[in-house]
Amino acid sequence: MNWVLDSSVALAWALPDENSGQADQFLNRISEKINLWVPALWWYEIANALVMAQRRNRLTEADRIRLMELYRILPIHTDVTLDADSILRLHTLAMQYNLSAYDAAYLELAQRKGLGLATLDQRLRSAAQQTGVKPAFL
Repeated sequence: MNWVLDSSVALAWALPDENSGQADQFLNRISEKINLWVPALWWYEIANALVMAQRRNRLTEADRIRLMELYRILPIHTDVTLDADSILRLHTLAMQYNLSAYDAAYLELAQRKGLGLATLDQRLRSAAQQTGVKPAFL
């Protein structure tokens, strides 16, 4: 199965104080047959989280480089679809499930492409289940 990858999972692979057995197991299941999709905002979220983690001494430069290499080799595809219709869908999902517009972007992408959703965020996971999107973690 192909997945939308939330930044919460990708960051759990990097930050020692945010590690997750579920995220590690998910990483171990990724193969060349699996595609990971992210909305364009994912890259900004990742970049900002890594900058902040380094500033707070939660991440070394060597760890950041190792993580960026992991992101480079993973089968990550960036969805850049953004128009008035997608903004309307984001708004509707955010309002209906009490999500941020950022979190709604992951759910909207999973719905639109018919993909599962890999997230550690409980609210986003619950919204996915309610909309029929398969969560990676139950």
